Amino acid sequence: MNQAPSTTKTNPNPELVETLTKILTKDKTLLESLTQYTQHLTQPVLISLLSSKTLAHLPNTLICFFKWAQDHLPPPLTQSPLPLLSLLPSLLDRCKYTDAKSLLVAFINNDRQHALHRYLLNPQMWNPRKNGYKSLKPLWDTCITAYVQCGKPHLAAQLFSKMKRLRMKPNSLTCHTLINSLVRHPSSHSILLANQVFEDMIYKLEVKPTTNTINVLIYGCCLENKITDALKWVDKMEGFGCLPDNVTYNTILDALFKKGKLNEVRDLLSDMKKQGLVPNRTTYNILVSGYCKLGWLKEAMRVVDLMTQNKSLPDVWTYNMLINGWCNAGMLEEAFRLRKEMESLKLLPDVVTYNTLINRFFELGRSMEAFKLIDELDEHGIKPNAVTHNIMIKWYCKEGKIDEACKIVRNMEENGFSPDCVTYNTLIDANCKAGNMEEAFRMMDVMGRKGLKMNTITLNTILHTLCCDKKLDEAYMLLNSASKRGYYLDEVSYGTLITGYFRDEKANRALKLWDEMKERQIMPSTFTYNAMIWGLSQSGKTEQAIDMLNELLQSGMIPDETTFNTIIHGFCSEGQVEKALQFHNKMVEKSFKPDIVTCNILLSGLCREGMLEKALKLFRSWILKGKAVDSVTYNTLISSLCKERRLEDAFGLLSEMEEKKLGPDRYTYAAIHTALVESGRLEEAQKFTSIMVETGKINHQVVQPNTSKTPEEIDPSSISYSEKINEHCSQGRYKDALQIFEETRQNGITVNKSTYMNLMNGLIKRRKSISKAVD
Repeated sequence: MNQAPSTTKTNPNPELVETLTKILTKDKTLLESLTQYTQHLTQPVLISLLSSKTLAHLPNTLICFFKWAQDHLPPPLTQSPLPLLSLLPSLLDRCKYTDAKSLLVAFINNDRQHALHRYLLNPQMWNPRKNGYKSLKPLWDTCITAYVQCGKPHLAAQLFSKMKRLRMKPNSLTCHTLINSLVRHPSSHSILLANQVFEDMIYKLEVKPTTNTINVLIYGCCLENKITDALKWVDKMEGFGCLPDNVTYNTILDALFKKGKLNEVRDLLSDMKKQGLVPNRTTYNILVSGYCKLGWLKEAMRVVDLMTQNKSLPDVWTYNMLINGWCNAGMLEEAFRLRKEMESLKLLPDVVTYNTLINRFFELGRSMEAFKLIDELDEHGIKPNAVTHNIMIKWYCKEGKIDEACKIVRNMEENGFSPDCVTYNTLIDANCKAGNMEEAFRMMDVMGRKGLKMNTITLNTILHTLCCDKKLDEAYMLLNSASKRGYYLDEVSYGTLITGYFRDEKANRALKLWDEMKERQIMPSTFTYNAMIWGLSQSGKTEQAIDMLNELLQSGMIPDETTFNTIIHGFCSEGQVEKALQFHNKMVEKSFKPDIVTCNILLSGLCREGMLEKALKLFRSWILKGKAVDSVTYNTLISSLCKERRLEDAFGLLSEMEEKKLGPDRYTYAAIHTALVESGRLEEAQKFTSIMVETGKINHQVVQPNTSKTPEEIDPSSISYSEKINEHCSQGRYKDALQIFEETRQNGITVNKSTYMNLMNGLIKRRKSISKAVD
């Protein structure tokens, strides 16, 4: 620890000070001639020169001398803050703010013991000017901004508190800079501290806030998912003599869109117009981004048309969001059309454009095309960035190739990119899913040592793993401890544990956690509502699930296909198919767009309840509307027709299935073959088997179904899912097989025992192979 020298008692050599002053006054280029005096340059001499009134009119000379001293004098002198504190007042008196801050930043970055900070908090330790501490206000202002620039806002906040105690009034820019830095610091405690600084600034120091400062606090509210508080700030602004601007509204609009609260978005846009504010390009881009994330691509395109009409032309960011939206919708042709449109408008696709397309190709399993685009980057002179590397790492991890992912991390570092939180979160998630918890926690340790703070995504990854392992008490402890340590908790954190409780048939604890989340003012999203709706439906409480849906709608959020399909499945599981159909029809009237999953759930429910004619009518109406169907759709109906001995109708659907290249598969064969045998049509059954084998629909290894099995035991959905799981296992794609298996569990479908054993054996082998690779 550096102690302040007793400068008041030890006087510098006056002759030496005079000689050195003359040298410095003549020419700053003669600094090298000072080398002969190095051993005589004590701290008192140094301080005397840097605070000299004779040299005060030569600030540039003093700066050069200070830097020379830092390079040539021993550490005890260069590590002490006193020389710098002696120099700064002269620089600030002559408005050399940039130079002063530059010297401070350089010193702070090397001041590991925070010696300068201690001196600033205790001005009596060094000789202040005779006219008191208030004359040092410019120094404290500059020091606060320097600590902020060094990424140490909490130390800057302590200096602000010291100024408050000394009744010094910092300027509004200093306050804004400090508040902005605290809000953007990765800790919920920082946002709390930012609000305290604001209150002190307004009520104790009487510093008038600006719109920019309040906008930063609004951004902090949105970061913590406290949109209601953000809106309250808008109402308070007029009382502080400020008016909301485009940044104010854009910040809240973005947060509302992320939560899917479209009603509030419309209200806020209306309020914005009442304030006389015209939407700017950022506003339009937020709308485009929001609609794209919701999958409302037509609405997003309308916003782009509106931009053009209002002479606010779309930019690269606008097109990147549109391309991302079409990629997510699986419409890659439209995404590439937009890329060409960009080029025609002389908007060059950037690395974000390419990353979006590369990521989607990987997600669709089209890795060759993804790598082709990566090569294309270099051809167009676009350098891959950290996101590009992270996309590749994610793909390798998804494929179970964690070693390959680690190689990309090394390449990333070689190309000058430091692995970030996304990189480590991806690796942590992959290791968790592979059962390598020790390696996952090692990665977390590496993150900490590299100064990367575990964020919400890391937390949610670990929570998910703990819930999958049914370690729900540990997950709940992590949830609570993370919050106390200042990490952000979001609706996904709670939704993950809520799902875990429901899966473990602990509905009461799930409901209690839901209430706890609301008490903490964490706004639920569609994801969280879906978790609750699914859990209540699985628990046989579909009516309560409907109540939850109504709450979702009343909150202004937009339910998705998963929301509706979950409730429809819940009614079907309870045997209330009529209610499922009524609910389906009502939701279609409210713009719900049913998908294949919806159709298959309803068909399965109708067939299970013996309502085959209704199922066929629904199927035909679905086809007439041009909606997509799959092998599960056909297998469900063919199986039910076979149960009722309507083989000719079953063969009719079989022909349709073949025309659409959706099969038949071994499960279609099983249903028809069993029906033929049980109808005594053995010759036809044998002929049907021969045709299936000859055409390659099934192979010789397929064992004919046991004719003692009753038709009721053949569940086409179970058969189809079992087939898909077995297919992935045979290709070594156990992760994909496991995802399908989880889907069957969620939908209440049971796969056969041999499929289950096949999957489990594969996962065991996979874990062993990965463990060997890691070792």
